[in-house]
Amino acid sequence: MAKKALCIGINNYPGTQMDLKGCVNDANDWEATLSARGFSVNKLLDGQATKAAMVTAMSNLISKAAKNDSLVITFSGHGTYQPDTDGDEVDGLDEGLCPYDLQTNGAALIDDEIKVLFAARKPGVRIVLISDSCHSGTVTRAAKAEPDADTRPRFMPMGNWLPDKLLPKNRVGKLASTTVAPVGASPLMAGYSRALGDLLLSGCKEGPNNFSYDAKINGRPNGAFTYYALKTLKTLKPEATYIDWHKAIVKYLPSASYPQSPQIVGSDAARNGQVFA
Repeated sequence: MAKKALCIGINNYPGTQMDLKGCVNDANDWEATLSARGFSVNKLLDGQATKAAMVTAMSNLISKAAKNDSLVITFSGHGTYQPDTDGDEVDGLDEGLCPYDLQTNGAALIDDEIKVLFAARKPGVRIVLISDSCHSGTVTRAAKAEPDADTRPRFMPMGNWLPDKLLPKNRVGKLASTTVAPVGASPLMAGYSRALGDLLLSGCKEGPNNFSYDAKINGRPNGAFTYYALKTLKTLKPEATYIDWHKAIVKYLPSASYPQSPQIVGSDAARNGQVFA
């Protein structure tokens, strides 16, 4: 049984005016933690995390895994939406992860594409997905945790990267470049399979006005969810389950500075599984 992981962290989004600060630290922190637990880790940071590189890394990780292998994928960066083109979304919008070249290449990694990548898995391959990005909502600012912190939600409005001709219109016929309130879901949810025992840990609830926040804690930028997930992981007993871990995290979040509610999604068996076993 092999244990393999892919950790992605993107602070720099050229051309969008929406750079973050804590995502690279998140990926490095996840790599250190997973490596210490016996995982072989591949990492993509900033310019390494183009859409093409993310697709290749996910494809290699998932398609080459064998029965009983344990895979972990962590993503820290912006989430976004774009107009749905194949009619499979009730709200008319596809969810997407934002790669480094989102604006310069003009393409998010959308949920439909992630679904195809995950479908290449062999039977018996288990996947844990950890998403420290926003599912949906409009861009607002959180209360600053430290005086010099530039905290912001990890959500990329469509107007920051899509050309006007591709933007949807709102009810009064104007371009909906910033404020859209779809149902929303984590893009990684498209590849998630309850039947195959997957588990999804996410930094916030789904739906409008729910965000994962870029934070600055003890003078260091991090995702608020990643920081408290790793902080509490260190306190767990060796036999602790994912439910135990989630219960520990929500003792810290939501908070006044970071009003986000971390979620755990999976079957009873997956949620009761031993963490990173």
